[in-house]
Amino acid sequence: MTATEATEHDRAGDGTAPAAEPQPAPGATPPRTPPLPAKAAAELVGTAALVAVVVGSGIQATELTKDVGLQLLANSMATVFGLGVLITLLGPVSGAHFNPVVTLAEWWTARHDGSGVTLREAAVYVPAQVVGAIAGAVLADAMFGEPLVKWSTHDRSAGHLLLGEVVATAGLILLIFGLARTDRLRFAPVAVASYIGAAYWFTSSTSFANPAVTIGRAFTDTFAGIAPGSLAGFIGMQLLGAVLGLALVALIFMPGRDATE
Repeated sequence: MTATEATEHDRAGDGTAPAAEPQPAPGATPPRTPPLPAKAAAELVGTAALVAVVVGSGIQATELTKDVGLQLLANSMATVFGLGVLITLLGPVSGAHFNPVVTLAEWWTARHDGSGVTLREAAVYVPAQVVGAIAGAVLADAMFGEPLVKWSTHDRSAGHLLLGEVVATAGLILLIFGLARTDRLRFAPVAVASYIGAAYWFTSSTSFANPAVTIGRAFTDTFAGIAPGSLAGFIGMQLLGAVLGLALVALIFMPGRDATE
C-alpha cells in the first residue's frame, strides 16, 4: 500500500544488507513487476472480496443475533481475517491497496522518484477498486438472497460520524506509510488488518476509511450499508484524513541527521 520495501530500505541508510530477501507486502512493488492488467485485476478482485466480506458478514450477523454489539463484533472479526488474507495474497501483485486514498497517497509521495504507483497505474487502480467494491456488494446480496441492488437507507451524515472518518483514514495512512518509512512493511498484513479491526470499535463511523468501499456499500440496504446521500460527506472526510495522515507521516518520520552534523 506504499512505496517499495527496497526503496524504503535504501532511505533508511543503515548501510547493511538484509539477512534475507524481504517478503512482498502491501505497497511493496514486486521485484519483477506484473503487467498492469494483472495489477488491475488484483485490485478489482481484492476490493470485491473485501466488500463481500464486510457486507456478507454483516448480513449473516443480523440473521444470527439481534444484539447490535455482537453483530458489530462478528462483522469486525470477519473483516480483520479477510483483509489480512487478501493483503497477503495480492500484495505481491498490485500492492493490495483496495483503497483509492492509499493509491493516491502512494502516487503523491513517490511522484518524483517513481518508487510507487505511477499516475497511469493510479488512473487504472481507482476505477478497478470502485467497480470491484460495487461487484462485491452485489455478490454478497446475491449469496444471502437479498435484492442484488437496493440503495441503502442507512443515513451516516451526522457530524460526529464524519469526524470519525477523518480519524480512521488519517490513522490508516499514518500506519501504512509509517511502516514504509521504518522499513517494516513486512508487518503490513497483520498491522493493517488489526488497525481496521480496532477502528471498527474506536471510531464513531466504524471506520470505512475507503472511498471505493464506501461507494460499494451504498448498493446494499443491509447492516453495512450507507445511504447514497451520505457518500459525499464520507468521501470528502476520507480525502481530508488522507492529507492529514501524510502530514503526520512527514512530521513524525522526518529523516534524521547524521551523527557528524
